[in-house]
Amino acid sequence: MASCRISLFFFFFLFVLCFHERKISAGQGDQFAKGSIVIPGLELREHSTFTKICTSPAIPGDSIAAFFSPSSLPSGFFPLGSHSQPHTPNPSPPRTLIASSTAASTSLASPTDFTLLLSTNSSSPSPAFFWLPIPPPGYTAVGHLITTSPHKPPLSSLRCLSNNLLEPCPTNPPISYSKSEPPFSVQHSDSIGTFVATSQNSLLCLKKNVITLAAMPNLTQITSLIQTRSPWFHFHPKEPYLPSSVSWFFNNGALLYTNSTPNSPSRIDPAGSNLPQGGANDGAYWLDLPADSASQNRIKAGNLSSAEAYIHVKPALGGTATDIVFWLFYPFNGPARAKMGFINIGLGRIGEHVGDWEHVTQRFSNFDGELKKMYFSQHSAGEWVDAGELEYAEGGKRPAAYATLHGHAFYRKAGMVLKGEVEKGVGIVDETAEGGAVGDAGADLGVEEPAWLQYMREWGPKVRYDVDKELEKVMRYLPERVKKAVGDLVRRLPKEVLGEEGPTGPKEKVSWNGDES
Repeated sequence: MASCRISLFFFFFLFVLCFHERKISAGQGDQFAKGSIVIPGLELREHSTFTKICTSPAIPGDSIAAFFSPSSLPSGFFPLGSHSQPHTPNPSPPRTLIASSTAASTSLASPTDFTLLLSTNSSSPSPAFFWLPIPPPGYTAVGHLITTSPHKPPLSSLRCLSNNLLEPCPTNPPISYSKSEPPFSVQHSDSIGTFVATSQNSLLCLKKNVITLAAMPNLTQITSLIQTRSPWFHFHPKEPYLPSSVSWFFNNGALLYTNSTPNSPSRIDPAGSNLPQGGANDGAYWLDLPADSASQNRIKAGNLSSAEAYIHVKPALGGTATDIVFWLFYPFNGPARAKMGFINIGLGRIGEHVGDWEHVTQRFSNFDGELKKMYFSQHSAGEWVDAGELEYAEGGKRPAAYATLHGHAFYRKAGMVLKGEVEKGVGIVDETAEGGAVGDAGADLGVEEPAWLQYMREWGPKVRYDVDKELEKVMRYLPERVKKAVGDLVRRLPKEVLGEEGPTGPKEKVSWNGDES
């Protein structure tokens, strides 16, 4: 993969009634990384100057939140609410959107009043007061206000947004603030950067079709981001199942099966143009390896020299950010491994499956063009990591992504992670390490939409086997308590992770149009 060729997919989406694919249009990129985004009647900026008001009291089992009030705003700009975020040892810099009306706009309006929701001890060194803005008809407050004074804030402290600009949006898990009745908690948004009390309001964000494509990067800008900020993929030095290009997989004997003629599979042409196109994953088709063991073993090993990173670009956070997603294809996913204390347990064929799609996502702000965070897919889930916590090479610009042995989940650094009952020392092992092959995701860019992208069915067969019998094979000499603990853990794994079900391709994933989950 040292001379990796990248196939670049451009599917830009605006949300009207459903997602629609759009090609790069004239004017796209005109506002990217210019510091502000202008839409009819409204100018938005990303603000990073705050006064910290307080940190929520520590409650066993609950997250701790830090609260900030925007300060030193540019003339004519107003906050849409105060900011909150989890209080962690290495927090990301607080950011929120601020807004200014343009011309005779009706996009913004002052609240008509404020209602006190909660206050801390006013005699404490740093009292805090949480205020609910009361919007005028036709408007919504997309954030609540926090102050250090028991007096109502002036109406000029905040602006509400017109309802025709807003829709419900994905949010982060609520953070409890106190044990009051009813429980008080906050919901904070990465999109606008504000918070609301979940007992009072649901969080709304800008509609996906409000911000135009002009705020997103154009082809030249995307190419520059990929060449300067794309990840380096690090593969485990003992990895027997490496990635390949999709065309190599097809060229080396991958077969297309169908329910109507299950005993007469078809060869697939290199571009995948004879695969069924569109539709849904109805179980009518699936891919598999050739029947002879020599061909199977050759394909399972992959072919790193042919491997390509397939790149998908899409708007995020209501159009205020751009996600660049890097997909890798593996012909085969290896068996899972478990660990209990000091005991390492190979799980036989459990976890094995044909066809494996894994990805990382880089999120760039459309305001300043900087990398803000990176998502690492990990089996059926994953995690976002702030840019400041990534491991970098290439002059501190290009982050690392470490692929786990056999399973190919991605992590930000080398090491071992247990997935499962970690407090009991029992889990499925995700192991990454340095010293293996390294793949460059920023080389030789090309723009194309391959036919196989429209194949919406499974990239591997459904496999039927008795999980209990497989466990008994590999754990027959282990203590009963180990058998039970590992068995319980394995049975809770999703079918795709168990290897019982072939995975679907990138375009069938929920994250193709939406946010990472």
